[in-house]
Amino acid sequence: MHIIVQKFGGTSVATPESRNKVVEKIKAAKLEGEEPVVVVSAIGRKGSPYATDTLIDFVTETAGEMSDHAYDLLLSCGEIISAVTMATLLNEAGIKARAFTGGQAGIITDSYHKKADLLCTKPDQLLAALEAGVTPVVAGFQGVTMDGEMTTIGRGGSDTSASILGMALKAERIEIYTDVDGIMTADPNVCDKAKIIPAISYNEVFQMADSGAKVIHPRAVEYAKRANIPLLIKNTFSDEVGTYIVQNIIPYESEANHKVITSVAHRNGRVQFTIHENILAEEDILSRMATADISIDLINIFPNYKVFTIDCSEQNKLENLLMQQGYKYDLLEDCAKVTAIGERMTGVPGVMSRIIKALTKAQIEVLQTADSLTTISCLIRESMVSKAIDVLHDEFNL
Repeated sequence: MHIIVQKFGGTSVATPESRNKVVEKIKAAKLEGEEPVVVVSAIGRKGSPYATDTLIDFVTETAGEMSDHAYDLLLSCGEIISAVTMATLLNEAGIKARAFTGGQAGIITDSYHKKADLLCTKPDQLLAALEAGVTPVVAGFQGVTMDGEMTTIGRGGSDTSASILGMALKAERIEIYTDVDGIMTADPNVCDKAKIIPAISYNEVFQMADSGAKVIHPRAVEYAKRANIPLLIKNTFSDEVGTYIVQNIIPYESEANHKVITSVAHRNGRVQFTIHENILAEEDILSRMATADISIDLINIFPNYKVFTIDCSEQNKLENLLMQQGYKYDLLEDCAKVTAIGERMTGVPGVMSRIIKALTKAQIEVLQTADSLTTISCLIRESMVSKAIDVLHDEFNL
């Protein structure tokens, strides 16, 4: 069998019109001789009757805070409603289909509620359905423990469900349907020059997500990479080719189009701290920050001071910690991290120089930098993010 996994997000199943589009995508795959396993998210977004956030708000406003066990039971409902709805629509359209919970589909997790980890997969029921000519429609975002307890696998979990099942079923590819035409070179809300990326590597997508881009969930990419299954990001509402996420992009894009930089991500809400050494402190400030669960982003260490950034939500906690320990410090608020991403920059001289020159020429002050084999990050003023991303698009012909 030519098994593929097709995952449809909340906006794809939100209205009668969009659900009909989903049926068309599934029917088209079957006409091509493929056997789709469908994974669905809860219907709509916050405000929709069965959306995840709507369900949470209903219970907390009506009855108060839930236990983690109750949280997982509640949140599994949204995806189950969606799966039953889509399976019923497929049957009405002449495509034999059956709804499955995540547990029935064979997703077995540990007992850590709200963000469970995969233990193993047992997709026997899905394979039996496919052999019988039945299209499985699986509720995403959920699994079950060995003892039969319902669990959820964290936000973005329906993407992860799709990749888990793709890995278990040895699928030929995993299609993630959403309301955009693919992964873009930058956030189109801040950059008018952003373009669709035809193909991108697993590692580059990891870096984009880690640097603030709202792309596919990193755990979904992890499972697909582990099994070396291509991921395809597509739009439910168009026939655009979309973006392939693969190990090696050469078969998907001509060598002539390969670029040193493939995308630019950004993360707002950064606060830069400069910490001056305190010889009277009992413990290094970095150790105390780790104990306090304060995460550091960019960091540069010098003999007499340290410079690093944190999320603005952690600012008060860190300032209290510094004052308790008698540290002298300076801080700079309203910063943002802009990150250029590209596997091909490894070993290529002058990339950092080009970035700094381009930003400086545009009168964008670079406050701090950090780099890895595949990324170069610059800390700038938050007000300059859109301009900086436009400048880098021009500099690297994105």
